[in-house]
Amino acid sequence: MKILDSEQAAAFKAFVDSHEAFLIAGHKDPDGDCVASSLTAAALLKALDKECVLLNSGPFKRPEVRQFEGEFTNQVPFLSEQDQKKCGLVIVDCSEISRLGDIGQSLKGFDTFIIDHHKTAETPKGAQSIIDSTSPAAVCLLTMLYEKLVGKPDPQTAKIMFLGLSTDTGFFRFLREDSAEVFELTARLVRYGANPNKIYNHITGGKPYSTRKLLGLLLSKTERYCNGKLAITYESMEDTKNYGQEGRDSDALYSALLSVEGVEAVVFLRQETDTSCTGGFRSLDDVDVSTVAAKFGGGGHKNASGMSVDGKIATLIPQIVKEFSRIL
Repeated sequence: MKILDSEQAAAFKAFVDSHEAFLIAGHKDPDGDCVASSLTAAALLKALDKECVLLNSGPFKRPEVRQFEGEFTNQVPFLSEQDQKKCGLVIVDCSEISRLGDIGQSLKGFDTFIIDHHKTAETPKGAQSIIDSTSPAAVCLLTMLYEKLVGKPDPQTAKIMFLGLSTDTGFFRFLREDSAEVFELTARLVRYGANPNKIYNHITGGKPYSTRKLLGLLLSKTERYCNGKLAITYESMEDTKNYGQEGRDSDALYSALLSVEGVEAVVFLRQETDTSCTGGFRSLDDVDVSTVAAKFGGGGHKNASGMSVDGKIATLIPQIVKEFSRIL
């Protein structure tokens, strides 16, 4: 992770100073990093005496973020043309308007600043940005901005920052030997008041029993391809109806499959509607799943990416296997 420099902080501060109020938006189906980045951005703007509205299309399915749903709205407030010019848009944990979901179309035309860490980020024309694909979480960038522009965060804000960082790093197990700066930032968050034990229990505990049933079902459906290097499983609409209404535990699924000897990449597909699917991609070491996700209009990180695409699981699996056969 690169250390946020004074020039980047100054650019964001100039953007803040040039507007009276702000909309803060993150990607649909938010995870811990998206929610934490949004809340940290709000805390930063409020500390700088700016008003803001937190936006997210939802749904807030993940247990670790469900408690924060009430902080957000999925309705973009109506603004006159004059008021819109005074209002800035801050997009966190993604760069594409399309990834914002239903609220995205209403957010075109705002003066925009993007704070993101995804490798495949594509910023809208005219938007300013701080994008660092070496950062393990977008909230790391927001935390450094907060420290540079405001100073020490209060304990509650530090806990939220730690939550976002720990969810996107798999509670630090995804980090490698070049992560000293991340652990230094983590140590600061603990000094500010974050409790690693309580946050770990919050992230990993409280799972509905149905998620255990769903996990077993998904493991039983898993098939291996590319000489055993690729594992693919899927969730049908019927599976979602029976077991997936109360949240999921995709992280446990990925961990279980990536621990299998010989498996280097995992794909988890979900049939969201009769004509559309979402997909999650995870990998080990040098397997860059973002290149495969990009083939289907998605993207993300080298070892963790996602997509949302038209189609059915039965026809998507052969296409995905074909793309993975090029890199495995």
